[in-house]
Order: sequence, then C-alpha cells, then structure tokens
Amino acid sequence: MRGDAGHGGLGAVGVWTLAFEGHPAGRVRDAAAEIEELGYGALWYGEAFGRDSIGQAWLLLSATRRMVVASGIANIAFREPLALAAAERTLGEAFPGRYVLGLGGHRVDDTVSEVDGYPVPTRGQALSTMRRYLDSMDAAPAHGPVPDPAPRRVLAALGPRMLELAAERTWGAHPYFVPVEHTVLARRTLGPAAFLGVEQAVVLDTDVDRAREVAARHVAAYVTGAPHQEANMRRLGFGDEDLAGGRPSRRLVDAITAYGDVDTLHARVREHFDAGADHVCVQVLTADPAALPLAQWRELAPALTT
Repeated sequence: MRGDAGHGGLGAVGVWTLAFEGHPAGRVRDAAAEIEELGYGALWYGEAFGRDSIGQAWLLLSATRRMVVASGIANIAFREPLALAAAERTLGEAFPGRYVLGLGGHRVDDTVSEVDGYPVPTRGQALSTMRRYLDSMDAAPAHGPVPDPAPRRVLAALGPRMLELAAERTWGAHPYFVPVEHTVLARRTLGPAAFLGVEQAVVLDTDVDRAREVAARHVAAYVTGAPHQEANMRRLGFGDEDLAGGRPSRRLVDAITAYGDVDTLHARVREHFDAGADHVCVQVLTADPAALPLAQWRELAPALTT
C-alpha cells in the first residue's frame, strides 16, 4: 500500500468534481475552503465548457491556503501550448507547490465532434499529439518569474503507451473512470517511481437500488459518449454484453463505481491503494450531477482523511 507515503503532498485522498463549473464564483470559493477544512489533501476539477481550467485553478487556489489544486484535466485541444506553459508558470509562482497540471483531451483524434453545435478542435492522434504538446510546452520561452519548485504535470493516461509517456515525461498519471484492475496495470506500466493518482466515483446512499441507478447513469454517459473510455473498458476485458445499447451491465457499473455506506466506499479506496495508487480522488455522484455534494463530502471526510 503506497497511499500513506507516496502521495507527494496531495494527501492520500482528495476530492474530484465537475460541479464547480455550473456555480458562481462565491459559492465555489466557500465550497473549496470547506473541503480544505474537512481535511482532504487535494481538490481535482474537470473542464468541459464551463469555467476555463486556468481561471478555475486561480479561483480555487486563492480560496484555500495549503491544499493542492489539480486540473483533472486541462484539455489540450482548447489552448495552445505556449499559452498553457505561461499559465502554468504563473500559477506555480503565485502558489508554490500547490498546483498540479493534469493534461489530457479525449478529442485529440481525427474525428469531428461538436458540443451544442460548436465544433471542437482536433489535433491528431492522441499519443503523438501529447508528445508534441509537451515538447512545445518545454520549449516555451520564459520572460517572467520562474516558479520554484516547478509545477508538477500528470497525464490523463489509460492505455499502456500513454502511461509509458506519463512516466517518461511527467510526474505521473491521473487515470479517470477506471476499476481497481486498471490501477494494478497502471502501476506495473508506470514503474515504482511515478505518481499514480486515481479517480474513483462513489454514491453515498444505503438504498442500494437508488444508488445503483445513479451509478448506472454515470457509467452509461461515458461508455456511450467517450470512445476512449469504451476502448479502455474493452482492454480490461469488458465486452458487448457490458457496453452495448447504452445500458451498462451491473458488472461494469460495480467495477467503475462504489455505492453504499461510508465503510463500503472506504473499502474501495483502500483497494486502489493496495493495487498501487499513491492518491485517490473521490468523485461523489448524486441524482443531480450539477449539485455540490457538500453533505456527502462532510460525511465521508472522517473516514477518508485519517
């Protein structure tokens, strides 16, 4: 079990949320400050089409005093590497040691996609695109203060080649939407030194049928709308009977999500540590995905932060 010592200042357990994008800045500040006071070591946030990833990081970092804030992830399809390198330096210098830049972007292939009619830019094949993007960020000139320590980067790595790139070029990997079996494979591929921070979706509800329904909706959204996630599930041995028709099997739902009482969710987090994770960031799912799950963060904190 690596979680107690190898988490690199992020604490063993953090919070992962996409819900901040839909809430005003004042409410986000208050929630971030409370998450820190609850004892979570890191706050991870996603990026879709709400608040910009860099602006979100500044908002969260300025609302907290010591907690690490991590993008999970900043989408490389949305911004040029020169701009992101400058933003990374700015955040690193203003908040030393407290910002982790997660890089990814599942729309980096040759397909055309739209969100609400807006064409999403594409950059090419995922692995070669990410390598070139890192090259460009590293080559970006710096004409301002250089942060010390340098901000850490992680990649949203699922497949073996992206995991290898994460170990080669960054601090480590941030796998999202993965079962414990993936954590075992990721640690084996990354080697012993690289950081492995895993997202785990949970539903804190002792009504099993109701909790499973919430979990199933979450899983269905990814296996029907994110080809890279479906491909990863197939690599892990899930087949048509688990993925087809937008109705994920109970086997798949149970592998991706943990639902039940605090002890059940704590046990799943522990499994990731035993499988080789350094850090687990918990995404609380509720019937309303846009709501801030403050009550659940509070209830889980005593078990997950000790």
